[in-house]
Amino acid sequence: MLEKLGILYLCATPIGNLEDMTYRAVRVLSEVGVIAAEDTRHTRKLLSHFEIHTRLISYHEHNKAERGPEIVQRLLAGEDVAVVSDAGMPGISDPGSDLVALAIAAGITVIPLPGANAALSALVCSGLDTSLFTFIGFLPKGKKKRRELIASLVTNPHTMVFYESPHH
Repeated sequence: MLEKLGILYLCATPIGNLEDMTYRAVRVLSEVGVIAAEDTRHTRKLLSHFEIHTRLISYHEHNKAERGPEIVQRLLAGEDVAVVSDAGMPGISDPGSDLVALAIAAGITVIPLPGANAALSALVCSGLDTSLFTFIGFLPKGKKKRRELIASLVTNPHTMVFYESPHH
């Protein structure tokens, strides 16, 4: 008899307004065995608001090398897991993409739960051309690498979308 593998859900979370949470995301977060969160304190506030009592574990840039394989083991054992970032869609400029790669390599099904996305939200209300655009993500922190990247993009004729931390 074949063992049932778990499913990895990429669950978008609100980027400022809790009403942006989808019914489907609330349901899935209530049903999975565990939620892997970028910042468990931040996610706990969201879960409290929606009265979700699912166990939280941390999964972020500083523990992804150790925690990613642990999460894949849960999935291989048949447990469904949801991954959330602090705001928006996990897997966009965050370690969620590393977890997706591990899951796919292990034969795990990955299902996105669409919702809020900062880059697309900014793009569609910018008034800029949306027919062709390039998503850059976060610029490098170092001045030299940042300048090199920007110099390499100067000839790009399309709208470009960059991320910047609210702390900068």
